[in-house]
Amino acid sequence: MNWISFLILGVCAGLLSGLVGIGGGIIIIPSLIFIFGFSQKTAQGTTLAVLSLPIGLLGAYVYYQNKNVEIQSAIFIALGLFLGSFVGAKIATVLDKSILEKIFGILLISIGIKMLFFQNK
Repeated sequence: MNWISFLILGVCAGLLSGLVGIGGGIIIIPSLIFIFGFSQKTAQGTTLAVLSLPIGLLGAYVYYQNKNVEIQSAIFIALGLFLGSFVGAKIATVLDKSILEKIFGILLISIGIKMLFFQNK
């Protein structure tokens, strides 16, 4: 694949990220696996590398301008994400590929079921 294909993936993930707050794990990882042929571990590592950059900064700024960002919460979530991604990566790199794929799939299905049938009121 060429760089244009990856750029298109980034644009699609960015559009969805700005629109509904998703993109990284839900769009990029499956795309890297099923379209580009990456392994689960390589897709996860590549996605973490992408998210390490200030990718969502412009989108977050628009939300901030419209008073839709809780800065203090974001700071603590980012700190937790920083530490948690380190521990999670250590665990993921020693797990068998099939176990990791099942964990990822169960997580996506569980989130989908919750969003479809058990919305907050």
